[in-house]
Amino acid sequence: MAEKLTGAQIIVRSLIDQGVDTIFGYPGGAVLNIYDALYAFQDKIRHVTASHEQGAAHAADGYARSSGKTGVVLATSGPGATNTVTGIATAYLDSIPMVILTGNVTTELLGRDSFQEVDIAGVTMPITKHNWIVRDVSQLADTIEQAFIIANSGRPGPVLIDIPKDVTAAVAEYTPRAKFRPRETPVPDAVGIETAAEAIRKSQRPLIYAGGGVISGNASQALNAFSKHIHAPVSMSAMGLGAIPWDDARCLGMIGMHGTPVSNKASQECDLLIAVGSRFSDRVASNRASFAKNAQVLHIDIDATEISKNVAADLSLQGDAKTVLEMLQNALEPQNHGEWMQELLRYKALNPLPVPMDEVKVHPYTVLKELQMLLEDPIIVTDVGNHQMMTAQFFGFSRPRSFLSSLGFGTMGYGLGAAIGAQVANPDRRVVLITGDGSFHMNMNEMAVAVSEKLPVMVMVMNNSVLGMVREWQRLFYQERFSCTSIERHTNFVQLAEAFGAHGFRIEKKADIRETLRKAAACGGPCIVECITDRDDELYPIIPPGGTADDIIFCADMA
Repeated sequence: MAEKLTGAQIIVRSLIDQGVDTIFGYPGGAVLNIYDALYAFQDKIRHVTASHEQGAAHAADGYARSSGKTGVVLATSGPGATNTVTGIATAYLDSIPMVILTGNVTTELLGRDSFQEVDIAGVTMPITKHNWIVRDVSQLADTIEQAFIIANSGRPGPVLIDIPKDVTAAVAEYTPRAKFRPRETPVPDAVGIETAAEAIRKSQRPLIYAGGGVISGNASQALNAFSKHIHAPVSMSAMGLGAIPWDDARCLGMIGMHGTPVSNKASQECDLLIAVGSRFSDRVASNRASFAKNAQVLHIDIDATEISKNVAADLSLQGDAKTVLEMLQNALEPQNHGEWMQELLRYKALNPLPVPMDEVKVHPYTVLKELQMLLEDPIIVTDVGNHQMMTAQFFGFSRPRSFLSSLGFGTMGYGLGAAIGAQVANPDRRVVLITGDGSFHMNMNEMAVAVSEKLPVMVMVMNNSVLGMVREWQRLFYQERFSCTSIERHTNFVQLAEAFGAHGFRIEKKADIRETLRKAAACGGPCIVECITDRDDELYPIIPPGGTADDIIFCADMA
């Protein structure tokens, strides 16, 4: 039944209709009407007040990645809106469904350089799937419904709705709506499926390369069944980690610049590369012309623009990853590639990732392995840097949506906001942020949110007093000219934690790792664990920019 509501009330009611239970935001003048409406619905929608709108955007991202729901952000006009931009770009590059609501000045003041006015729709046009400026209150409900449909249809991504303040005060009729349904996705025809199936039948050395589309498409079970059916190994981009359990014999680990030796060997020697929900980024295929040079490429993706964009596909199937994999499996009799699998398993056993052997120093590898033994089914979030890639290399992920990281945009400062969002979405799972001192300094203000919201996020700061990944590139490719990467901050992270109202711990030697982690995990609230690591800890293996798996560097002596 239709009823008369203000624009602000329509916004809140529309969000509830679309299944929203949590919003991440920060109040301001242009959105006061919306916050007033939220007051009346605080029993239906939880609002998490960030320390900064960038943190709110990253929190909505972490909420969406870890739960499969749509993250929602609410920000005021001007600087409030622009503060969300880095978080929107982060979500856009990693295909994360988000709806960002921004307030703006009244319609009569638009375009007059008014106080706290910005053309946020123009600013975010390149980093959203779609955006709107709603000037008519009667269009609000339709626009919000469309926003959720677009954010979740096809390849997911963020959308933005900019709403002038007078529109939130205006009155219109509102009729409740059913929860959105994503648009139908293309389905490959029978000829395309049979052509792909025939290529799989003829292959002697197939390799499945799984990307983030497997995770976002909820296709992990289908991928596991398909890889078992055709008896093929699976490599993953960092976005695809968790698509297949790390301890499964078919799992070769991460592929690309910092991937496992066996994944990169398999990419060079396979005769059929089946890419599923992946975009062949430069961190996977640095030398696009030589990537998988001996293979036919079968590219499966929901987004037709990704097919042959970076690496030419010999065969392609556009559609939802889960649906396409099931169609292919149904079209194929079970395959057997025992010789190929045994060859890769032998190589994997003889060429593991390099592991530090120091008996005294604290190394991220040791911390990660102790964490894995201590915690059951955690969600691991990272910032960006060496700690990020070491986590991708060494922490074994057994199921999807357990590894959250900014991998397309590479956003330092992403981690704490994302960890907060993931903890809100998953109150029964432990969320751990693996960060570096450089990344953590960027948005550590969000620790106040973890404390005020009573979120037991466990923050592991790998503190080596340098910008580790950039410094390593200076060592490898700039003849050790360490320009501005030895930052030497003097932050006392234990005291910092206590100042925020959290628990603080420090690990300075290897012998203390296990017991300190046990205490931190049992402390009952948010905590920061500072791990004093060596500035010269190195991240290997690495394929140099522009190189191939044949150019892989395993240790410093090869650099």
